[in-house]
Amino acid sequence: MTDRDKRFEYRLRLADGSRCAITIVIDATSLLCREPAPAAHDWTALDCHRCPHCPLDGTSDTLCPLAARLGPVVEILGPVLSHQTVDAEVEADGRTVTANTSAQAVASSIIGLISATSGCPHTDFLRPLAWFHQPFASEQETVFRSVSAWLLKQYFRRQDGGTPDWDLNELCDRYTALHTINVHLAKRLRQASTHDATVNAIVRLDMFTKAVPEEVGEILGSVRACLR
Repeated sequence: MTDRDKRFEYRLRLADGSRCAITIVIDATSLLCREPAPAAHDWTALDCHRCPHCPLDGTSDTLCPLAARLGPVVEILGPVLSHQTVDAEVEADGRTVTANTSAQAVASSIIGLISATSGCPHTDFLRPLAWFHQPFASEQETVFRSVSAWLLKQYFRRQDGGTPDWDLNELCDRYTALHTINVHLAKRLRQASTHDATVNAIVRLDMFTKAVPEEVGEILGSVRACLR
């Protein structure tokens, strides 16, 4: 880890009183996850519940890059029921965010961060959001941040001579592809976990994923009203 890399430390106190921590480190240059390191398990193999639109060749890539980095999450939260309460502290950039929330909300926040930076080709467009990760964000906050970041990207795309996606059609297509990721990742986590916190975390993330194509017009309408 360098001084420029970004570190998010999730410190958790579970319902049984036990304490644990999950650390995510993002490389400052590539915006890819440096920690946790990828781990090989049956459920992290590329061909285990492989997504039908996965572009990896399966020769040099024998592990699903997303699943392989979720080992610590499954180890800690896989045995936990989704509704159980967790006290969480998230430290990053000299700030600490605290929450008393459900295990599935904690798992969702962590998995979303790792997913965006995992190296999965279908989640790469989320890397800038991960760099400015907001723990425990609501659906409305998540959609607003996602659309805002995408529109800023289109500004730079136009500056570079490209064709911008001002109508957000490409963004909606990418979120539709993310839904497929979530479906197959949930199958992996169901295989790896003894209880439902991690699986329901994916269900929660998928609500956000489907909100972008389904609600983008409504969200933009409310944002436009605020910016007048």
